[in-house]
Amino acid sequence: MSTEQQLRETEAFFHERIPITRAMEIRVEGYDGDRLILSAPLAANHNHLGTAFGGSLAAVATLAGYGLVWLELGDRAAHVVIRESAVSYRRPVHGQIRAICRRPGAAEVTAFKAQFAQKGKARLRLEVTIEEEGLVAVEFNGLFVALK
Repeated sequence: MSTEQQLRETEAFFHERIPITRAMEIRVEGYDGDRLILSAPLAANHNHLGTAFGGSLAAVATLAGYGLVWLELGDRAAHVVIRESAVSYRRPVHGQIRAICRRPGAAEVTAFKAQFAQKGKARLRLEVTIEEEGLVAVEFNGLFVALK
């Protein structure tokens, strides 16, 4: 499957299975094997101050981590859930929301996949940033669990 097909399949999965992603107009912008990038327009996700709503920022960051786990596993029947998360809001986002989930080191991903294959359950801690104009606006750290 091509990268473009993976992106469209992931976006379609979000829109079908997680209805709020349609209302938020979330798009899977890119995936290069090291980073998954999701975006959402400010117009569908703003607060009363005209900046990005904190709940939308947290949701897009969570979905970026979820999407990376889903893509790494390649098991479309797997269930991915968030077990715990922490969000730090560093500065307001005035434009498009752009969440970047960086793939952890190869050893962590290999251990995660091996545990999932062996036990049908595995955890992976991920970090996501939301950046605007080269500055980090939001830092997200989440523990994701994949289940067969």
